[in-house]
Amino acid sequence: MKQSWYAKRWVTVLLHLAAWTLLFSLPYLLDSAHDNKRAPHENSADSRHSIYFTIIMNATWVLYFYFNALLLVPSYIYRKKYWQFALIQLLVLGWLMLQLYLVSYFVFGESHFHSRSVMFNFFIYLFIFSMSMAYQLISDRVRFDKLAKEKENENLKTELSFLRSQVSPHFMFNVLNNMVSLARKKSDILEPSLIKLSSLMRYMLYEADEEKVPLERECEYLQSYIDLQKQRFGSQLSIEFLAEEPDGSYQIEPMLLIPFVENAFKHGTGMLENAQIHIELRARNAQLQFSVRNRYNPGSLEIRDKTSGIGLTNVKRRLNLLYGGNHTLLINKNEDWFMISLQLNLH
Repeated sequence: MKQSWYAKRWVTVLLHLAAWTLLFSLPYLLDSAHDNKRAPHENSADSRHSIYFTIIMNATWVLYFYFNALLLVPSYIYRKKYWQFALIQLLVLGWLMLQLYLVSYFVFGESHFHSRSVMFNFFIYLFIFSMSMAYQLISDRVRFDKLAKEKENENLKTELSFLRSQVSPHFMFNVLNNMVSLARKKSDILEPSLIKLSSLMRYMLYEADEEKVPLERECEYLQSYIDLQKQRFGSQLSIEFLAEEPDGSYQIEPMLLIPFVENAFKHGTGMLENAQIHIELRARNAQLQFSVRNRYNPGSLEIRDKTSGIGLTNVKRRLNLLYGGNHTLLINKNEDWFMISLQLNLH
């Protein structure tokens, strides 16, 4: 996966440098007016020593920030070693105050270590401590959430591939049965049927792995499947497929609609009088309306469901993964009619 520009290491380094530069420049920016009013000898007095002192202390604060954020927090806070963490912070604070005393002594030749400087640097310590804690906790939370999201996406892709692989064998099982039936009858339509089957297999092998396909291509897939089923059942089954031309160019996940049609043929054929299947598909204003109705025998429904563990259950799961709240699936049974109605937001 391509890394975003703002997540690159050099961008992070530049942002940190900019933040530290701005932070350490604030005292000079805020005090610039006061400095301009000073006498020339006051501005030049101890200026070089003050610069040395400032550089050393600022470097110390930077080192403490990353030492606390990158080492102490992961080693003690994440492992719930709170007492050890507090003890180390007291030792670090003592070392910082000692360093303040030593640096002021060696730079200025005398100690500037007094109550005001102690309180001032203590508040700086609290500020740096709070910022390093917040920085590490927030950055780790963002990193954790990102990894969890990537893992979730990978799991969804794996599950979708698994569900799709369950649909494909079911379809092939039915179509190959059709071919066997035509071969036994030595039908003249075996050759065109094999050509249709070849087209369907090409779609399944080379296009079904795509994330989305044109809606027209999915309609052609349905039409070819229905044509093959018509050849199999002949006059024993009344099949009606109404597919309106879409009002735009839409995309849809491959092999998303075929389980509903397969389910209609599974339950709407066999030992049924007046077997009928009605299928309608239309796409208007980025809304897909798809419905399938078939007559069925309530007594055989449970038996066939037990012998076929793939179908509507998996397609429901797939719809939930792909569309979430952007779809509506209604399944009704009215006397001897089984009906499904699917509405998808194609955006």
